[in-house]
Amino acid sequence: MILENFEELNSSQKNLFSRTCLRLLSTGFLARDKKDNKEMYYFLLSHKKYFDEYFEIIDYEILLDRENGAVQLTHKENSNLMKLKKDETIILLILRILYHQHLADTSVNDNIVVRIDELHQYYDSLELKKKINKTDLVTILRLYKKFNIIEPVGDITKSGSSIIIFPTILMAINTTAINDVYDLISRIEVKPGGETDEETD
Repeated sequence: MILENFEELNSSQKNLFSRTCLRLLSTGFLARDKKDNKEMYYFLLSHKKYFDEYFEIIDYEILLDRENGAVQLTHKENSNLMKLKKDETIILLILRILYHQHLADTSVNDNIVVRIDELHQYYDSLELKKKINKTDLVTILRLYKKFNIIEPVGDITKSGSSIIIFPTILMAINTTAINDVYDLISRIEVKPGGETDEETD
């Protein structure tokens, strides 16, 4: 077993292994281009067999997208799915759509950056009965920052500020067809205080 050789790692490597495991269990994702993820991401790449064997014991699996620099931790029986409120689902879908829209205009080595007011504009264009206010949007964006899906650039309470959308968004919404995302967002029926049936890892 790979873990039998775990003692070959030095103390700092063991510490980093522990911190990376805890980060994956608490967030579900690692983004290579997020500053506080970078060291963990490359360590996981170098020692993936250790992580695979460790997580296999508790029925988790690591999904790795090397091309986009994203990692996802999933449970084999989907027990780590998170129930999202409808506003949270709508914003996640909008982030996915904006990621797709900006991708064509962004060079390979650059991150996808969108403005906060783009989120507001897209949300308003859906003509939903309930509008999202600034406080709720900021709360949702902080949630997705925690899960390594976005990173604010500047003060996210200001509409002129920007956020980086990481490729982990592609794993959070498990579809390769952008039309599926448009279809999902068109079928959402908003009820105040309600939750959606959408789930994410």
